[in-house]
Amino acid sequence: MTAPGRRSSTFTRLLRHGFTDPSAAERLLDSPELAGVRDDPVLLEALGVTADPDLALHGLVRMLEAQPGPAARRELLDTLIAAKPLRDRLLGVLGASVALADHLARHPRDWEELVTYEPRDLHPGVEEFERGLAQATDPVSLRVAYRRCLLSIAARDVCGTTDLAETAAELADLATATLRAALRIASAAAPDDAAACRLAVIAMGKCGGHELNYVSDVDVIFVGEAADALADEGKALRSATRLASHMMRICSETTVEGSIWPVDANLRPEGRNGPLVRTLASHLAYYQRWAKTWEFQALLKARPVAGDLALGEAYVDALEPLVWQVAERENFVADVQKMRRRVVENIPAAEVDRELKLGPGGLRDVEFAVQLLQLVHGRADASLRSGTTLHALHALAAGGYVGRADAVQLDEAYRFLRSMEHRIQLHRLRRTHLVPEAEADLRRLGRSLGLRTDPVAELLREWKRHSSVVRRLHEKLFYRPLLDAVAQLAPGETRLSPEAARERLVALGYADPAAALRHLEALASGVTRKAAIQRTLLPVLLGWFADSAEPDAGLLNFRNVSDALGKTPWYLRLLRDEGAAAENLARVLSAGRLAPDLLMRAPEAVALLGDGDGGGLEPRSRAHLEQETLAAVGRAENAEDGVRAARGVRRRELFRTCAADIVGSYGTETQPAEADQGALVDRVGGAVSDLTAATLAGTLRAVVREGWGEQLPTRFAVIGMGRFGGHELGYGSDADVLFVHEPREGVGEREAADAANKVVSEMRRLLQIPSADPPLLIDADLRPEGKSGPLVRTLKSYDAYYRRWSLVWESQALLRAEQVAGDPELGRRFLDLVDPLRYPAEGLGDDAVREIRRLKARMESERLPRGADPKLHTKLGPGGLSDVEWTVQLLQLRHGWAEPGLRTTRTREALAAARAAELLGGEDAAILDEAWILATRVRNAVMLVRGRAGDTFPSDPRELAAVGRYLGYSPGHAGDMLDDYRRTTRRARAVVEELFYGAAGER
Repeated sequence: MTAPGRRSSTFTRLLRHGFTDPSAAERLLDSPELAGVRDDPVLLEALGVTADPDLALHGLVRMLEAQPGPAARRELLDTLIAAKPLRDRLLGVLGASVALADHLARHPRDWEELVTYEPRDLHPGVEEFERGLAQATDPVSLRVAYRRCLLSIAARDVCGTTDLAETAAELADLATATLRAALRIASAAAPDDAAACRLAVIAMGKCGGHELNYVSDVDVIFVGEAADALADEGKALRSATRLASHMMRICSETTVEGSIWPVDANLRPEGRNGPLVRTLASHLAYYQRWAKTWEFQALLKARPVAGDLALGEAYVDALEPLVWQVAERENFVADVQKMRRRVVENIPAAEVDRELKLGPGGLRDVEFAVQLLQLVHGRADASLRSGTTLHALHALAAGGYVGRADAVQLDEAYRFLRSMEHRIQLHRLRRTHLVPEAEADLRRLGRSLGLRTDPVAELLREWKRHSSVVRRLHEKLFYRPLLDAVAQLAPGETRLSPEAARERLVALGYADPAAALRHLEALASGVTRKAAIQRTLLPVLLGWFADSAEPDAGLLNFRNVSDALGKTPWYLRLLRDEGAAAENLARVLSAGRLAPDLLMRAPEAVALLGDGDGGGLEPRSRAHLEQETLAAVGRAENAEDGVRAARGVRRRELFRTCAADIVGSYGTETQPAEADQGALVDRVGGAVSDLTAATLAGTLRAVVREGWGEQLPTRFAVIGMGRFGGHELGYGSDADVLFVHEPREGVGEREAADAANKVVSEMRRLLQIPSADPPLLIDADLRPEGKSGPLVRTLKSYDAYYRRWSLVWESQALLRAEQVAGDPELGRRFLDLVDPLRYPAEGLGDDAVREIRRLKARMESERLPRGADPKLHTKLGPGGLSDVEWTVQLLQLRHGWAEPGLRTTRTREALAAARAAELLGGEDAAILDEAWILATRVRNAVMLVRGRAGDTFPSDPRELAAVGRYLGYSPGHAGDMLDDYRRTTRRARAVVEELFYGAAGER
């Protein structure tokens, strides 16, 4: 008897052998069923090496209790102690799987399946499994036979007799035999249907790839034909459909013995909406005309497994050529990668970190990367056409399509992650890919994988390590060999052939693969630190370039930047160490012409793309910009140098604004694209307008200082008009302005006017001098009398003109007036002067309203460029900028005197104020706002992509695709973009017709 307070020796031994509940284990060992072997060290040793000794012991006691009598129990125990193969297999299964322990308790003699241990039993195939299922005549007996076969597979797996690949292949072979048995049972139940048709079952997914899990949907496609060529095809297909449906139910339905696994036919043409069974001709017609990229990707694993195998082989032979042509499709790589991203996005946030299959660094990353490479290179190299992931990975490495070291790491990671998945599913035979959270489950899982010192910590560490390898390599896998093909750095390594490299670049969207390879060679060759860092960066950069509409331009621009800055230590350090910089640079260099042009004029501006102290991409305030610009002008020796410095600041800040806009529109791997399109528009409009104001302030200071010293003989102010005054300038906008002056005390009007006109003339000249910096065009055509009137007037002259001659269009134009540079007091007095014009007391009269409507109608008919599609013209087209702005401005002219919120130069602010004042409905306001934002974004996109301003969508397909990418449309969806634009502006035009022209459509 054990002394009080002391542990028994059995208790201590149980702890040492890995039991977590020794007290419960002692009670089980004391049970009558184990009376003869409770002290046998062989039994404890065997239990101690299982994944869960407590579970194994509990399962063993249940098995013994279920035996039909004492003799059967004695036979089991004697065999268990005497035969090590049985002991290891049976206890290994009981310690790993509650579900198989349940099966052994229900079918107590099935343990005998594990006794035989001969070479032919170690690696059974379809034939052996068919023999094991041969006696099944209904769904229940089929399940019992299936579990009996599964028991032997699990036993070999947990004992290490078979490795991961062999286990997965055996599971696929068992699934094949099961499908055949289910079809046999279905045919026996409906012999007339079976006689009327030929039915082939094509395995897809992991079953087709010969790499099945313990519990997984078995994906299939059915092909049917009439048994007799002269028979009614429709009738034969109905018979085949009944057989196929019954076969699926036999496998999927739950019975007293549970279910086997779901049979999923949703990979068939048209998915759930398509017929369950089609003829071979119907399949072929669908894939030739309608199939999407992912459907051909799925066909990589197609394999005939049951039914009419000759028909199944004909199906595979007919479709195989189409599979190997899919890489020639436009946007092929983008389509595959988009599908992968969509899978990740659909994972619930609470599960993404535990998702073994679909999450980042999971099994699907390896499978997608391997399949992508197979589809690109398999057309020319038949050795790559395997449906099994690990076989295909080995073939890719052997052919030089993947680096050998990368392939070895991915092979190890894939095997470990699949082994985790197998053990998780084996426990309860449930379909799951989530790593458990309970410590007991993690402990069992770790021990089942051979991690015994600290199972939980070791498991989590190994899991994270292998996931990290997959995350790091799965995209690099596609791009790294391109560098190895040109860098000539690893002797003995099989390289991509030039033709294979070309195929891969074409698949990525490169229009000139030969030039791309030259750029890669220039960037990656050599033994310098620069080449080494760029070899590390380029695999990732190539992926980001491929995600754009202009990968060729992205790579060329990167080479140009690298040539300009490659010897600068901070540049290489920035790209290597600052996480955001490399991706931001890739996005900016491949999004169009404007941003790279600005960057190449001063490559050091690349520092802005970092996330450190380089200023980042946040726009600077007008005060900050003006202070920097005035300081730069103050250091210059003359006006020309001063304005050159001011234009340099403008160029840098334009680049900052472009880069922020592109990154915000594209998004990054860590930050999704900005969802609020209005915020993007406001940020660009505010930043460019502030920058233009600061540039004008600096230019004015430079001109005044050179001609007159510190003070001009006349007070001088610049009034922003149009989109400039509204803080809505785009990248390609001119600066609409008015110039106003007022002679200082003691200065004659003639002298003051000459000085003011000279200032204006010199400012315009200096801002347009050809240089590396983009010009700033000043447009003063909105002044009184237009081009016929003087460029600059005194405040008194403006007053006299407006009181006597002002037209209604000028009142409308003055709604946007805002002081932007020069004497702020004079600017304020000018605005006070024009307030009664733009916000007339009691609003506009009927005649003035009719005049505005007439002007708008005339503009629509006369100013649209010849040949332009009116429905796609962002400025003058129906529902475009002009429509929205004139509608808002009419509301301001009519109601601004009474509604202070309408007294703003900004379109969106005025629209929001009109809505708040209930001058239009909330839905109408939202429609107008959406159309205005979209049209503005399109104009900005055109300038970013083409490097020159435009009011219509580009006609060049690549440029159009780049505009679409900026607006958030994935590759191949430019048509959707145009449709959405037409729909948005059509709705806006309907609101304009109502609000601007009136319900009667007055013109």
